[in-house]
This record gives sequence, C-alpha cells and structure tokens, in this order.
Amino acid sequence: MTLLREAIGDSLRRARLAQSRTLREVSTSARVSLGYLSEVERGRKEASSELLAAICEALDVPLSRVLWDVSTAIAGEDLPVTAAPAGEPARTAAVPESVEAAAEPAPSTAAVATGSAGPGTRTQVDGDTRIVIPAPTNGPLVLVEAA
Repeated sequence: MTLLREAIGDSLRRARLAQSRTLREVSTSARVSLGYLSEVERGRKEASSELLAAICEALDVPLSRVLWDVSTAIAGEDLPVTAAPAGEPARTAAVPESVEAAAEPAPSTAAVATGSAGPGTRTQVDGDTRIVIPAPTNGPLVLVEAA
C-alpha cells in the first residue's frame, strides 16, 4: 500500500525530472528549503496544501494534475484483478498510464451514459457498474462496467 505522501512525492519528482530541473532550482523558485523539498519528494514529509501549491507553481504544473496523477496511481493499486476466461490472461480494470492520457478519457464501449435525460431526470445504472469521475475536463462522463 502506497502512502499518500509517497505518491505525492513521486508525482512531484517525476514532474521535476521531466523538466530536467534540479532540487535547488525548484526549491529556490518555490521558496522552500532544499532539504524539505527533498523530504517531500521522498515521501518522508507531509506537505501542506500551501506548500504543494508553491511547488506546483514552481514546476509550472497545475496542482490538479499532480492530484490526478496521485489518485490514478493509488486507484491502480486498489483495483481488483478480474478473473479471465480460460486461455486469456487476468486483467485489472483499465487505468490510464499517464496523466496526459487520463486528462482526456476516450468513451468506453462498455457502458457510456448517452441518454437524452434532462435536468432532474435520474438515469438508471446497473448495480455492478463502476462510475469513474475524472479530473474536471470538457470531455464526456465515462461509465466503466465492472467485470
């Protein structure tokens, strides 16, 4: 089980390394000590929301993107492995591999809400359907059927 602080640190470190920036550059820009930023990245310290916002601003990465990355990483650990028919490998429910791929999910053919229901109308959803709520985007809501 991954701790939240470790997942946040991993996400921040990946963002920093993707930009080929040093801890010193980011710590100076975020106005946080180099040692503390290192501790946050290694998952040793719980960062406050203000500190996370400052680090994200220094990295020019939206806080929502970091939190989305963290939530998909943690959700990936919690997804059950589904039984597969004989001759096929077992699989887990689909989780986007990167934040960029997750930012704009493609509609699933399993179960997509496509009704023309107006405001105040309830749509019936099967009990075994898992509703996945992505980070705010302009894309469609995608319902993924649990196997």
